[in-house]
Amino acid sequence: MLNMPSSDDLLAWYDCHAREMPWRIPPQGRKVRRKPDPYRIWLSEIMLQQTTVAAVKAYFKRFTARWPNVRALAEAEDVDVMGEWAGLGYYARARNLLKCARMVTKEMDAVFPSCYEDLILLPGIGPYTASAIAAIAFDKPATVVDGNVERVMSRLFDIHTPLPLSKNELMQRAHTLTPRTRAGDYAQAVMDLGATICTPKRPACGLCPWSDNCVSHKLGTASVLPKKVPKKRKPTRYGFVYFVQREDQAMLLERRPDKGLLGGMLGWPGSDWSNAPEENAPVQAEWQRVKPQVRHTFTHFHLHLSIMTASVGLGCIPQRGEFIARSKFRPSELPTVMRKVFDLVKST
Repeated sequence: MLNMPSSDDLLAWYDCHAREMPWRIPPQGRKVRRKPDPYRIWLSEIMLQQTTVAAVKAYFKRFTARWPNVRALAEAEDVDVMGEWAGLGYYARARNLLKCARMVTKEMDAVFPSCYEDLILLPGIGPYTASAIAAIAFDKPATVVDGNVERVMSRLFDIHTPLPLSKNELMQRAHTLTPRTRAGDYAQAVMDLGATICTPKRPACGLCPWSDNCVSHKLGTASVLPKKVPKKRKPTRYGFVYFVQREDQAMLLERRPDKGLLGGMLGWPGSDWSNAPEENAPVQAEWQRVKPQVRHTFTHFHLHLSIMTASVGLGCIPQRGEFIARSKFRPSELPTVMRKVFDLVKST
């Protein structure tokens, strides 16, 4: 019979091995009463939804340099925020980011609430994010469970029920280990453990502070956990995208509707994305097809885009979109799939 894992053992490991993050107060800083900035914790947690730490760091630094607090972000122009977010994906997060910043600024005098029950009422904040902010920013004993923590709990207690069916059990297990003190450090410690030691493949059990208390380590089942329900095969959709350049080098772009995929983002005019898309050119012109297609994968489907290009005169009036001067166009403000179109056209 193994002893129950101790949060003290994990915190001792974290004190020596905590990852450095631009939004994080390290354990040494917490011990001398340095307090996390709730704005930075909230911003990082929104960015980290469905996105890796490596991808987020540069975006976080740019955002906080340009908008150092929630009031500054609330006053930002939508197009500027969406432009800075371009390439990070899941663009509803950016729209909710602005809604949340404006609600906190207007209704709460730019002060984030500290408890789970109030945090979860804010736009873009779900159960995980509310728990993470409450724990990390305010040291509340909230149970924080992300993908890393699910993996740790699955192995620690040798849980073979596949995800997502095991989520409730994993949450309950994690709750039993969450301490009343140093809850913020503990939440980050268990996530760090999953990210650096209890990794998906070849976990470094010899370095784990909980290895003596881990059931799957004892039984030799760690490498097959957590189990997951097989994913459904992603369908493939198709579409046309139109790259129009005027004789003064201005390019035709349009902003997508706020709701829906890539909502609020700038991109090239195009057709619908379906099994049999219909051509829907924004101007009358002599079109040429670029080869190869652009291929991109979203969460629920693969996309193949056929690129059509055309050059037009200064008097061209498009049916949709607007011409943007080359000097004002920033490819970095395009979402990844639209940036792929730009790069491919420019390389041919």
